[in-house]
Amino acid sequence: MLDFLTLKPETFGLDISDLSLKLIRLKKKGNFLHLASFGESAIKPGTIKAGEIEDEKGLAEAIKEGLKNIKGEKLGTKYIIASLPEEKAFIRVIEMPVMAEADLKRAAYFEAENHIPLSLEKVYLDSQSISRSRGRSDRLDVLIVALPKEIINSYLSVFHKAGLKPVAFEVEAQAISRALIKKGSRPRSVLLIDLGSTRTGLSFFSESSLRFTATIPPLSDSLSKDELIREIKKHLEYYQNYERTLVTETLLCGGRANLKGLPDLFSRELGIRASIGNPWTNILPEPLKEIPELSFEDSLKYTTALGLALYDKLTTTTI
Repeated sequence: MLDFLTLKPETFGLDISDLSLKLIRLKKKGNFLHLASFGESAIKPGTIKAGEIEDEKGLAEAIKEGLKNIKGEKLGTKYIIASLPEEKAFIRVIEMPVMAEADLKRAAYFEAENHIPLSLEKVYLDSQSISRSRGRSDRLDVLIVALPKEIINSYLSVFHKAGLKPVAFEVEAQAISRALIKKGSRPRSVLLIDLGSTRTGLSFFSESSLRFTATIPPLSDSLSKDELIREIKKHLEYYQNYERTLVTETLLCGGRANLKGLPDLFSRELGIRASIGNPWTNILPEPLKEIPELSFEDSLKYTTALGLALYDKLTTTTI
């Protein structure tokens, strides 16, 4: 989303959450990719709240410090693919008449006003045709993604202060789906659950694109597993009714996906087969799921950063 450069410089993925930042740089090695650089560092509480930057200078300093403590090769580049807070994004699939791509972009921009609770002057917006609408050869499903300008401008300001140059921004769900969904596959309908320390992200992916996202509180002392299940069930029911389709698989990721028994719990309570997603599925040759530098369990918290790092390494189209 939001490409700022037409050139394709070497980049690394930078995932920023309320309490931490994670970075990944991938490099091609023969027919495969390998992990060149990675790192994680803490962000002082209060610097970011619910995805909104409260202290730009503090975040810029945290990023600078984090860049000093990477493992592996030196980065050798200032160009980044950066995450944007999913809780601040508006992601919708709308139906449009079949038309040329250039005309579709223009038409989708004006149609978006009927689906986004902010005026178009206050958001950055992009769109992408997904597929023909089910049962309608003359209609297209179009994915629209919008974020408030003040949010994106704030992150741009921080990156400038940190000496970084963003090539593109993506919401976390886009990066997660790129990391977990096998390139070239077209799953019917999959629920991706990102279990983080400050939020739980739900992403519904069908065939070749995101369809719907939601953010709920994290699994913690204040939200029990039963309460988490109830929240997920509400969004699952809404999605299945709206899309008139059944979710057939659930993939878990994020640092808290390692909690014992979660896949069995989700499978039993949701009635859908659940398993731990593999964030290396488009990076390592099968059946590998980890590398000496980063265990599979630790890599789950890097899922978003891995997806960001894949942005310009795969030929799949992204918003």
